[in-house]
Amino acid sequence: MANPHVIPLPDADTSRSFSPIDNEPPLRWQQALHLAPAGALGVARRALFFGLLSWLPIALWALFRGRFFQTATGEPLLQHFGVHVRCLVSIPLLILGEAMLHRTTQRCIPQFIAGGLVNDTARPRFETALRTASRWRDSSLPWLFVVGVVIAVIVVDRPASRADEMSWAFDQTGRLGFGGVWFAYVVRPIFITLVLGWLWRIMLLAGLFAQFGRLGLALVPSHPDHVGGLGFLKRLPGAFAPVTLGLSAMLASRWAHVIVYHGQTLSGLKVQAAVFVVVWSLLLLAPLSTLMPVLRAAKNAALPSYAAMVAEQGRLVRRRWIDGTMKAGAPLLEPEGVGPIVDAAGMFDVVRSMRMLPIGRSSFAGIAVPLLLPMLVVAALQIPVGDLLLDLVKALM
Repeated sequence: MANPHVIPLPDADTSRSFSPIDNEPPLRWQQALHLAPAGALGVARRALFFGLLSWLPIALWALFRGRFFQTATGEPLLQHFGVHVRCLVSIPLLILGEAMLHRTTQRCIPQFIAGGLVNDTARPRFETALRTASRWRDSSLPWLFVVGVVIAVIVVDRPASRADEMSWAFDQTGRLGFGGVWFAYVVRPIFITLVLGWLWRIMLLAGLFAQFGRLGLALVPSHPDHVGGLGFLKRLPGAFAPVTLGLSAMLASRWAHVIVYHGQTLSGLKVQAAVFVVVWSLLLLAPLSTLMPVLRAAKNAALPSYAAMVAEQGRLVRRRWIDGTMKAGAPLLEPEGVGPIVDAAGMFDVVRSMRMLPIGRSSFAGIAVPLLLPMLVVAALQIPVGDLLLDLVKALM
C-alpha cells in the first residue's frame, strides 16, 4: 500500500508539467542522504526530522542545565515562544509547504495547453520556457548563493548576551551554552536557508510566468472567470499557505513573548505587522503580476471590438423591431428577438470587468487566513476576547 505522505515526482517530460520543487538541489542532496525517498518529496519525514533536529538538542540541554522552566539568570527557555515555534512549527511548515506548491503547479501549468491558451504555434516556445525554468531549478548556483548569504548572516549577526531572544542561552558568567550554540549555528541556518529557498521559488515562478506572458497567449476577454481564461491561477497564492502560516507564527510567537514578559503593547507592534503583511502579500502576488501586461493589452484591444458589436446589434434591433425598416436575416439578430442583444451586452460587461491580475476571493483568503490567524492569537493576549463575546451575547439577548 502506498504511503500517503510520499508525494511522487513527475516524469521528466517538462512539456506537460512543471514543479519548482522536484529535482532541485536540496531535494537531491536529501535523497542522497536518505532523508527523502528516491523519486519522491517525503515532506512528512523531512519535516519531522528537521523539527526534532532543531528543537530536541536545545530542550534537552535546557533541561539538564536547569534552564528550561526557570533559571537564576536571564529567562528560562519555556518563556521564549519564538524558539519553540520556530523549531516545531515554522521549520516543519516550510518543508510541508513544498508538497502543496508541487501539487498546485502540477495542476496549473498543463492548463495553459488544456485551456487553449497556448496554441500550436506558441507550443514550442512554451516548452522552451519550461525547459529553461527546469534548468534554473536544477542548478546549484542559486543554492550556493543562499549558502553564502546564510554564512554571512551567521558571521555578522553573532549571538549576544544582551539580546533578549538569546537570554535563555547564556549562563551566569555570560558564556554561551550548548543550546545557544545549537540555536545560533544550526537552527537559524536551517530556518534562513528554508526561507531564502522559498524566495528563490517565488522568483523562479515569476520568471516562468513572465515568459508565458510573452508567448502571445490566446486569452478570451469575455471569459466568465474575468481574467481571460487564467482563472485556474487563482489558487496559486493559496499554495504558499503553509509557508505563510509558518512565517507568521514565528513572528507572532516572538511578539507574544515581549507582550507577556516585557510589557509590550499591540500598538507598538502594528508597524512591524503591517510591513510584514504588505511585503509578504506582494511577494506572493509577484508571479501572477507578471501577467498583468498581457491581460491589460487583451482588455484594451477587446473593449472597442465588443463595444462596436453591441452598438451594431442595437442598431439592427431598432431597425428590425422599432423602426420596421429592415427584414429579418441579419446574423446578429439570429435567433430573432431582443434576447441576443442582452447576451452581447452581457459579454461586453464581462470584458469591461476583466481584471488585470488573475486573482479572486480564494486568492485573498489563501493569503489572509494563514497570515492573520497567528496575529489574532497574539492580539487575544491583550484584547479581552471572552469579555467582548459575553458583551455581544448580552447585547443580542
